[in-house]
Amino acid sequence: MDPDTEVESIFRPENGEEGEKWKRPPSSYGSMKSDSDGMEEGGNEDEAQEAFALPLPAVLPGSSTHEGTGLQMNRPASPETRYTMTTQQTRLPGAVFDTRSADLRDFLENYQDEYCEEDEDDDDEMLETNSPEPPEPVELEDTMQADENSQPGRLHPEQDLPHIFKSIQSVLTKLKRDELMTFRLDFNVWEPKITLQQVMEGDLLDFVDKILEVLGEDRALLHTIRTLENVKKMEEAEELTKTCQRALIRHHLKQYLIGKHQIIREGVVRAGRQNLLNHIYVEPLITLCGYGAVDPSQPSSPLQVPSANTCVGLNDLFRLQKDGKPVRTVVTTGIPGIGMSVSVGKFSLDWAEMEANKDLQFVIQLSFRTFRLLRKNASEEISIMEVIEYHHPDLKDINKYLEEEDCKFLIIMDSFDCYQGSLDWQNAPEINDNVTKAHPDVLIVNLIRGTVLRGARVWILGRRAAVSQIPSQYIDVVTDLQGFSDEKKDEYLKMRFRDAELSSQILAHYKRLPPLVKLAQHPFVCWIVATVFERCFRYFSYGEHPPRLTPFYINITVVQTNRKLQFYYGKQDNELKWSKEDKNLITDIGKMAFKMLERNTSVFLEEDLEVAGLKLTEATVFSGLTTELAPAAPGRRRSFGFIHIHFKEFLAALYVFTMFYTKSKNVLTSALHKPFLLWELKSAAGLLQCALTRTHAAPLGHYDMFLRFLCGMLSPDCHSNLLGGYLYPQKALKVSGLEDARLLLERTIKTAEENNRDRVENLKECLRELTQQDE
Repeated sequence: MDPDTEVESIFRPENGEEGEKWKRPPSSYGSMKSDSDGMEEGGNEDEAQEAFALPLPAVLPGSSTHEGTGLQMNRPASPETRYTMTTQQTRLPGAVFDTRSADLRDFLENYQDEYCEEDEDDDDEMLETNSPEPPEPVELEDTMQADENSQPGRLHPEQDLPHIFKSIQSVLTKLKRDELMTFRLDFNVWEPKITLQQVMEGDLLDFVDKILEVLGEDRALLHTIRTLENVKKMEEAEELTKTCQRALIRHHLKQYLIGKHQIIREGVVRAGRQNLLNHIYVEPLITLCGYGAVDPSQPSSPLQVPSANTCVGLNDLFRLQKDGKPVRTVVTTGIPGIGMSVSVGKFSLDWAEMEANKDLQFVIQLSFRTFRLLRKNASEEISIMEVIEYHHPDLKDINKYLEEEDCKFLIIMDSFDCYQGSLDWQNAPEINDNVTKAHPDVLIVNLIRGTVLRGARVWILGRRAAVSQIPSQYIDVVTDLQGFSDEKKDEYLKMRFRDAELSSQILAHYKRLPPLVKLAQHPFVCWIVATVFERCFRYFSYGEHPPRLTPFYINITVVQTNRKLQFYYGKQDNELKWSKEDKNLITDIGKMAFKMLERNTSVFLEEDLEVAGLKLTEATVFSGLTTELAPAAPGRRRSFGFIHIHFKEFLAALYVFTMFYTKSKNVLTSALHKPFLLWELKSAAGLLQCALTRTHAAPLGHYDMFLRFLCGMLSPDCHSNLLGGYLYPQKALKVSGLEDARLLLERTIKTAEENNRDRVENLKECLRELTQQDE
C-alpha cells in the first residue's frame, strides 16, 4: 500500500461521513478559537487557508517531510509558556478549533496519531467538539487571584492577555495571504528580539502566540500596530488601537513611571554610578498612628517603635478599609528625610512592573509641584483633565474611562508642602465633572473632597505641618513613615554594596557611634553614612581617620537646605548658593534651639516661633530641620519639634559657634563665675572654657551633646571644609588657638578621672570631635 493510500485509510471516518469538521490539536493558545471560522460561510475558505499556512516550498530547519503526501511539518511543538498557563485556565468543555488549513490536515492528524497516541486520554480532556464559539474566561476565586505579595491582582478584562490575544488575531485574520506575508516579514525587520523562523513558522494563531510569548503583551501589541501602519493597513491599525485602548493607556503610564523611578537619584548624579531602586530599596516602617518626630515622653529615644498590628505594607495602603468599605483618601506624612519620595517611586514601580496592585487600572501622578507651576504661570483657569494632559499629552482619551463607575484608578499627589497657595475648604465652589475649568486652588479642594475624579483613590504625601490643614472629614486614613528599624538599617547597608568586606567594615564602624545609630533611622541619613564611609574605606586620599559625629549633622543640614532651594524655590544644581535669608533662617532656628536647651525643653509652639522672628511655614516645613508633632489629643494646640532628639543640641552649638566665628561674640559669657580678659573670651580656648563651665554646672547629660558638637564645630574640617561656601565664606580664616583648646580638654579629662569619672567618656568624645581623629 502506497503512503497516500495508507494515510487515507487511517483517517477515513468510521461513520462514513466525510464532511466532519477537522479538530485542531492543542496549542499554546488552545482555548482560543480562530476568527477565520467565520470565513467558511462567506465562501472564501481557500484564501483563508493560504493566508494561515506557509507556501509549500518553504522548508524551515527542524521541519519533517513525508514523501508520500508531499507535505512538510512547519508547526512548532507549542511549548508550555506562561501564556499557555494563562489561557488554559479558560478552557471549558465544548471548545473546537479549526486551523482552516486543508493542506495540513492529513499530516497533522497523522502526526497526532503517531506521536500522541500515549496521551490520547489527556488530549481528549483538552479537546471537546460541541461548541462553535470560544468559551468565556473562567473567573477564578479571589483566593486564586492573589499575586506573590498576597494581594488581589485581577486585571481589567480589556487589559488582560486573552483580550489582547484575540484583538491581534481578529485584526490579522482580515489580511489576505500576500498582505499577511508582507506583515510577517516587516514585523521581523523592525523587531530584533524575534527571529525570522519564529515569525514565519506555523499558522496565524502560532504567530500571535509566539510574539506574545517572546515580546510580552505590551510590546507585541505596540509593534503589531506599528507594523500595520508600515504596511499601509491604516484601518486595521486604527481598529486594533481602538479595541485595546485601555491597555495602551496603561502601557503609556507604566513606561512613564518606569522611566521616572527605575533609577534613584541620590545627591549629585555621577555618570555610571546610578543605582536601580529595586536593588537598594528597603521598605521603612509605616504605621497607622505614628509619633512624627521626637516623642517628648521618651527623651532617650527619637522614635517609639510601633507594634506589629499598627504597621501596614507600602503596597497594602489601598487594601485598607474604613467602616467596611475600601478607603478613598490616604494621607502619608513623616519627618523630613524619612523617605516619602522614594516610597512613591517604589509603589509606582511595583505597579508598573506588575508586581502589586494589578487591579488598579491606572496610576497617575499629579505632583503638587505641577499645581504650583500652573498656579504661578497660568493666567486662565484649567480643568483637571487638562492638568492630566499637562503630565501626559498622549492621554487625551482617558477621560471616558475615568468617568466609568467601575474604573479603579489611583491619583498620587506628592509634595503637598510644595504648594504655597491658600486652600479655602469652606467656600471653594463645587465642581461635579472632570472638564469644568477652575483655579488650581479650587481643583485641589474638589479633588480631595471627591467631587472631581469621583472614582479615584487619592494618595496625598507631605510633611505633617502642611497636611495638617486638610479637614479630617476628607481623609480616610493617616499613615506615618517611621523610618528604618535596626534590622532594616543593616539590610540597607548590606544591599547597597556588592563588596561584602566593605559592607561589613561600614556596619562595624558606624555602630561605634551610638548617636549615629539612632540618627540612621532616617533613610537619607543611611545614604549619607554609606556615602561618607565608602569614601573613607575605598580612597586612601580621603583621610586616615573616618569623620566623627559632627560632620554627619552638618551634611544633613546642608542637604536639607539645598533640597529646600530645589523643591520649594525651583533652583537647579548649579544655583544652590545660599542667600542671606537662608543663612539667617538656620541661625535663627539655632538661636531658638539654644534658648530651648537652656530651658531644658524639646517642644516649641507657634508663639515661640514668633518670639524668634521665624515664619511658621519657613521654619516647620521648608527648613527640613523641624516638624510638627502628632497631637496628643484632638483639639490640642499645634506643637513642633526637631527631626532628631540631638538636633536641638547641634543647632544650638551651631548658633553659638556662628556668633563666635562671624561676629567674635561669645554668647556663653553669662555662665562665667569669674571675669576673663576680653581677648581670652574671644579665643577658642575661652569659648570652650565657658562651655565646660556651663556643662559641669548642669546635671549630667544636659549639655553633654552640646559640648560635643561645639568641639566638633571648632575643627577646621567642619567649619571650613564642610560649611565653607554655604554658611560661611569659602576662603574665610580658620579658627586659631585650637592647640590651647586641645590642651584645655586634656587637662579637664585628667581632672575628671580623679574627681568626676561619669563625665570622662563624654570629654574623650569631645576631644575626638575637636581633632577629628581617633585615639
